[in-house]
Amino acid sequence: MQNSYKRVDAHLSSLGYCSRSEAKKFLKMFRVCIDGVRVFDVDKKAYHNDITVDDEVLDAESLLILLNKPHGVICSHDDAGVLIYSLLPLRWQRRNPKISTIGRLDVDTTGAILLTDDGALNHKLTSPKSDVIKVYEATLAQELRGDEADIFASGKLMLNGEKKPLLGAKLEVISPLHVRVEICEGRYHQVKRMFAAVGNRVVTLHRVSFGDFSVEELKPSQYKVITI
Repeated sequence: MQNSYKRVDAHLSSLGYCSRSEAKKFLKMFRVCIDGVRVFDVDKKAYHNDITVDDEVLDAESLLILLNKPHGVICSHDDAGVLIYSLLPLRWQRRNPKISTIGRLDVDTTGAILLTDDGALNHKLTSPKSDVIKVYEATLAQELRGDEADIFASGKLMLNGEKKPLLGAKLEVISPLHVRVEICEGRYHQVKRMFAAVGNRVVTLHRVSFGDFSVEELKPSQYKVITI
């Protein structure tokens, strides 16, 4: 757990409470304390864990958030439309460094996505070497032929435009048009392209879990902070 030592205004601005220029006004409007003693000097230095705002401890210096992404929401900071960050508290949207998604989900894909402002953690979990297990549920345009599970598990399936076969993936049949897929890679549109490679089409796609983190108990747009 981080516990940095720096100016009060630096703490507040990095966590999104206010900008550096707004810090003096913030200290007048809210009861900011160091070890229980109210402060008004923005240049006063303190450890993160010793500061409170209106008797509440500061937000964590690094956040890891699990969110159940709804349909139609975009995993981007800049695109037009409803952005995933708009589902978070305004204070978190103003953090520096910014909170970013760990990987992305397509606009029409729902389910588990992690967000963090920890760049090292983001890089670790998106690295091709991470081998993070991701579980998806998909509805299909056509009924399964019956050989898809063996093809996905073989480690020989080639996606269109790729030069390297996919690692083995697990296919669980829920019904002829409803399946669960477990993969450990994160290639572009991977699940959709896997079914395209066997002559089918994904109609809806929902990511149930990312690694150890499942959204089965979260409603669409709901999120929770994960302790790191």
